[in-house]
Parts: sequence; structure tokens; C-alpha cells
Amino acid sequence: MIDISHKPTTLRIAVAEAVMHIQSSTLDVIRNNSGPKPDILPTARAAAFLAIKNTASVLPHCHPLPVEGVRVDYEFGEDSLRIEVEAKTIYKTGVEIEAMHGASIAALTIYDMLKPVDKNIEIGTIRLVSKRGGKSDRTAQLDRTLTAEVMVVSDAVVTGEKEDVAGQLVRAGLQRHGLDMGPYQILPDDQEEIQSVVREALTRTPDLIVTVGGTGLLPTDITPEAVRPLLDREIPGIMDSARQYGYQRTPKAMVSRGMAGLVGKTLILCLPGSRRGAQESLDALFPALLWIFRE
Repeated sequence: MIDISHKPTTLRIAVAEAVMHIQSSTLDVIRNNSGPKPDILPTARAAAFLAIKNTASVLPHCHPLPVEGVRVDYEFGEDSLRIEVEAKTIYKTGVEIEAMHGASIAALTIYDMLKPVDKNIEIGTIRLVSKRGGKSDRTAQLDRTLTAEVMVVSDAVVTGEKEDVAGQLVRAGLQRHGLDMGPYQILPDDQEEIQSVVREALTRTPDLIVTVGGTGLLPTDITPEAVRPLLDREIPGIMDSARQYGYQRTPKAMVSRGMAGLVGKTLILCLPGSRRGAQESLDALFPALLWIFRE
């Protein structure tokens, strides 16, 4: 199966349908509950429930996921029966296959229960009608290209004792999300210099400034203290979300002091300096965070 461990958990909803071609006299059997196998529609609904909950047991690449809600509705036509199935989950991957599986099994159940009455029933279209809650919903449709600047804050990187891995990772990650990259700078753990460089960057009015490093508990970790006085408004929920995401993967995330806030229309993010912390922060925040830049 595809690795989805990096994905955030979100509410995901999918609607699927199956259309059955059934002559009108057989549809009357369903309506009147007069067939040799009674309660056709309730039985098919129960079969859809079971199918959805057991999709991963029959499709090898499907992930087992928690099913939070299922709806099965029927719509009669002149010579057709439409089955609509909605499935909901709060998880890392979508529920489209589960909804389609439920619609398929409901149709097969109806076929099975009606075959003594009508040998000419056909199961027609089975398709996904809609889905929401995945990456496509969280990707902002912007009418311009955003600009970003990355600043690595680390004495060890400045002196060459440590290779800059996290900063390059953040820069590459932002580029993958479509941002144009401005100046890339490496700074020592010095409060005055951090503030000076951030102020200079703000004169270029980038959409996003990202500092990488200095958010831990060492005496030299002073990036939040340097940046906080420059903010017009702090946005605690941004890095709270990143910490929660990280804590699900390692308890060490609880001690990160990453922060975020606005200066004018520029968003400043202070991310951890470890490779893992930086990557998990990107995974937690992007592309959803780009919605903040909608006009």
C-alpha cells in the first residue's frame, strides 16, 4: 500500500452511485415488497453498510479506515433504479472506493433478490459522483504567484560545523507548492541580527518569511523571542496544528516553540531546525495554509 503516514487527518466525504436498468413491472415488485425475497431495499442498504466497512478486506491497496457515517438512498425512474451512497471518514486518505464499493454491493444485492422475478436486470453505471476533504480541497486557487524567503538560524551552520539540511528542505518544499523563492540567508543565533534581517526582508514585502531553527530549549534558541516583538498579530493555531501533527509521530514535538504571525500582509513562520521537525511542519501546514493568501 502507498505510505500515507505523512498525510494530515481531515474530514473526507465521497458520494457514489450505481444505476440499475429494471423494467417497470419489476420496480413495482420492489415498491410493493411482493417478491419471493422480501425487504429488498433495506437488505441492500445493510449490504452497502457491510461492504463499505470491509472494503480493505477485498481490495488489496485500500487502507483500513474508520467509517464515521454512511447514507444510502434510492431514486426510482421509469425503468431504472438509482442507488446513491455517501460515506464519511475522518482520516488521512479518501473514502471514494468505499462509497463505490457500497453502491456496487447494494446493486448486486438487489440483482440477487430480484433474479427469480426478472432475468433481464442490468447493472449499469457505477461511478464516483463527488468527493471533498482531500488535498484538492485544501489547495488554494490563487490569482498570483506567492513569494517566500527562507532564513536558517544556526550558529553551527554559520561556522560550518553542521550542514544546512532543514533549510534546503523547506526551500524545496515551498517551491513544490508553487512559491517563488527570494533571498536565502543563514544567520547566527543572535537576536539583534535576526530582527535586523527580518526587518530588511519585510521591506521587500514577501508573502511569506520562514525562519528555520532556534525554536528549541537551548539557551541559544531565541528565534521566537527575536521575531515575536516584530509581529502585528500572532496566530497561535498555525504552529499548534504543526505541534499536534508532530506529536502524533514523536512526543518530542511537544517542546517545539515554533510560532507564526502577521506583519502587515506578510506571514512569518518560525519552524524547527531539525530535518524531521521542518518536514513534518511542512506536511502539517501546506498546502492548507496557502488559503490565508486568498484576496
